[in-house]
Amino acid sequence: MKLLHIADLHFGKSLHECSLIEEDQPYWKDKFLELVSREKPDAVLIAGDVYDRSTPSGEAVKLLDEMITELSEKNIKVFMVSGNHDSGQKLSFGSRLLEKQNIYISGILSEELLHVTLYDEYGPVTFWMMPYIFPALAASVLKDNTIHDYDTAVRRILEKQDIDFSQRNVIIAHQNVTVNGAEAERGGSETMVGGVGAVDYTAFDGFTYAALGHIHAAQSVGRNEVRYAGSPLCYHFSETKQNRKGPVLIELGDVNEAPKTDVILIEPLHNMREITGDFETIIKNEMESDKRNEYVRVVLTDGRLRPDAAEQLRAVFASHGTVMLEIVNEINFSGVSKAPSVTSSQKSTGEMFRDFFFERNGDTAPDEKENEIIDFLSHEVSRHIGEEKCSDPSDDSVEEFLKFIFSQEEK
Repeated sequence: MKLLHIADLHFGKSLHECSLIEEDQPYWKDKFLELVSREKPDAVLIAGDVYDRSTPSGEAVKLLDEMITELSEKNIKVFMVSGNHDSGQKLSFGSRLLEKQNIYISGILSEELLHVTLYDEYGPVTFWMMPYIFPALAASVLKDNTIHDYDTAVRRILEKQDIDFSQRNVIIAHQNVTVNGAEAERGGSETMVGGVGAVDYTAFDGFTYAALGHIHAAQSVGRNEVRYAGSPLCYHFSETKQNRKGPVLIELGDVNEAPKTDVILIEPLHNMREITGDFETIIKNEMESDKRNEYVRVVLTDGRLRPDAAEQLRAVFASHGTVMLEIVNEINFSGVSKAPSVTSSQKSTGEMFRDFFFERNGDTAPDEKENEIIDFLSHEVSRHIGEEKCSDPSDDSVEEFLKFIFSQEEK
């Protein structure tokens, strides 16, 4: 059986107010569908963060609709879970109807995970879909107040499933998976949650393959069969240091045979690059460069800059079809011509809560308990938006939040 594993699409993402939904993400979608036509997989696994925010734009919804419609027309099954950036309620809309078209979506956690069994010449393969989990959510779903950390939450959910590990099983999940506490390579929007929500890779022991989302660098975790697909594009300049990006092609053989995996690169419409140096050297190098059609961040090391530095740099890059998204003076860090920050409308609910915490606590990131509270609040806000409850919170909602806070204090 042949599978393609992708994750962290973040449809609707912007970089310094440069919208990727206009050209970059549709371009990637078209290239991915070309790859699908060549490889002819039996299924596509989408491991969360399908959208960049819980209330996606119309363009982002349209792009996902185009992609899964074409996959369905090609008779390719789709298994998709929600991530921490998604509203599970919104992502799950029409899911029962879509199942008739072989599109399976698990956006809302339940005690019994959505699972589907396919067959090939070696027998059954069961796909288990686990949307993003945090402890309070798992405790509520399982009615188990002893769940206080992410690792326990994932393990308790899996213990409830009737899984025949003598056969082949594939799980699609969106979590921060670690190896004995050592984290996977991360970057970009996931940096602030480093060290939080850790789930050891051994939680997925027994699974033939674990298709992970959440971390934007493609990599295996603990063993080759527990893998992050990574994001399809660079969504932060720190991600330019990661390996080149592309879907993971998986080939499943006999139950006793390890699956074969291969990352298939998809070149982006615009490469991203960060350039550091003094003004004169950068100007000289870029005038002689054959690089074209990029997004760049320029970090200048000059102690003093001429007033037209930003204008001259833009002119040089523009002659190469390159867009300069940000220019920073490293010496005084006052910024020569820094693009505006990403607006709140472009961020997920969780990111906005974390930004607020960061700002009000002396640039200190939230710890694990504080992040769990943020996850709880983000989930509740997304749920209420999904149900179109935009008025004041109900007494039941307030009571649930107070119960949650008291349970945190008792830990």
